[in-house]
Amino acid sequence: MYHISDVKKYLRCPKLFWLSHYEEPLPFNSFVRLDEAVTTLACEKLGITDCFLGARGDEASLALKAMENNEWIVKGRFEAKQLRVKIPFLHKTEQGWDVYFLFCGNRPKDDDMNFYCSSIWVLEENEIDIHNIYILHFDENYVRGDELDPHQLFQITEEFFNDKGNPSKNIKDTVFKRLRNLEDTLNGMDEILKRDVVECTRQNKCTKKNKCRFYDKCFPNELEVDADSILTLVSSQHKYAMHHEGRLKLKDVDLDRIEGSRQQFAQIRASQNDGLYVDYYSLKTWIEEIKYPITFLDFEWETYAIPPFKGMKPYDVLPFEYSIHILHEDGTIEHKEYLGTRDCRRHVVENLIQDIPNEGTIVAYNAEGAEKIRLKEMAAQFPEHAKDLMNLYSRLVDLAFPFVIGAVYDVRMRGYYSLKVLMSLMENQSGYQDLDIHQGMDAVFQWRLLDREDDEVDSEEIRTHLIEYCSMDTYAMVVVYKWLMSLVHERI
Repeated sequence: MYHISDVKKYLRCPKLFWLSHYEEPLPFNSFVRLDEAVTTLACEKLGITDCFLGARGDEASLALKAMENNEWIVKGRFEAKQLRVKIPFLHKTEQGWDVYFLFCGNRPKDDDMNFYCSSIWVLEENEIDIHNIYILHFDENYVRGDELDPHQLFQITEEFFNDKGNPSKNIKDTVFKRLRNLEDTLNGMDEILKRDVVECTRQNKCTKKNKCRFYDKCFPNELEVDADSILTLVSSQHKYAMHHEGRLKLKDVDLDRIEGSRQQFAQIRASQNDGLYVDYYSLKTWIEEIKYPITFLDFEWETYAIPPFKGMKPYDVLPFEYSIHILHEDGTIEHKEYLGTRDCRRHVVENLIQDIPNEGTIVAYNAEGAEKIRLKEMAAQFPEHAKDLMNLYSRLVDLAFPFVIGAVYDVRMRGYYSLKVLMSLMENQSGYQDLDIHQGMDAVFQWRLLDREDDEVDSEEIRTHLIEYCSMDTYAMVVVYKWLMSLVHERI
């Protein structure tokens, strides 16, 4: 028996499907927190009080039988040609059955047609007369009051949204235009599972959006490439072809076959210059804009699909921790941190304003996509503190900027410039490898255990690990900033 997730894997890459079938699945932790029973809330929105409610492991015949005597089918399981699907809601009307899909996001697009088409194909194979197709989704403008209101939380749409956020295509028309018989696909899946070996060829989709979790298993040789390998060239469409031709190092690149970004230029120049490239004038100009005391800031936050607290919207984030290292002109360093649970938003804001000096530059890593956004969100939620928060915003500088514009590149970076990568270049510095938490989402998963007051975990140990991780981020910024300073001073 197959599920839609299996079909998606097979269509992306037969070997991905084959490996997923035989390998142990990875433990699942959602990037977004969803504590509420979404189906129950959706039932309230749809006015469902009496229905057939399907369950995991149901025989497909149960839902089909229930359709004879029930107006609503909720979580019904249906099968066709070994493909098993779960339909969130089916509603009997005089014209046929209305299908309601449940999209736990703000604006459904037509970028997951495989899911919708596969679901409808199974219903069609069971000769279910489909009258219309709707999607329930969150209203991005809904602001929670004291209580959660399912009628305001959800919207019901007959149309997909475009990239500008406007309704664009009728769902039913779009699905039926793209509907295809899945028998050949399912037969191909059967055939691939009979093989002992499945060959693969590297393609752009191996790393598109999210790098395949089996990438290193399929292409183990890439784990052993030199730091100066042409395969580390960022955003390059032709690097594999050039490598195959014998152009092995960055400096061997065919200049007619690169995209010409500043990062690529920095990589090639580093390869030509014994492994390091520095645009001294650009870096010096950037550093001269930074004023003491320098506050290095990092947030950790949780993302909630459904707003859990008053004043929050769907997919709002809740910062639960921050760390700051303050570097003074005389070289002394202070460290301060905050870690809260539940609705700690106000405490975060008030402590942050108190802990950060009233003058000097504030530095964060990837500030444009994180800390700046968080500060603006805080200002909107707590207007009484908006002036102070926007003052912090105006003083914020992105430490990633010199790397983004190609002002600095060391071939040992291998095409990456995360704090973890940069810390690995620094001599005599302990790094993230010594911590119990190694990346941001691990911190979020640990915080969830703390926030939910799980009796089976050591709360104090988790608090210690969270503080150590967030503190390492700001300490790493101090180290990287001092390194950038040294690069300029060496030239002077």
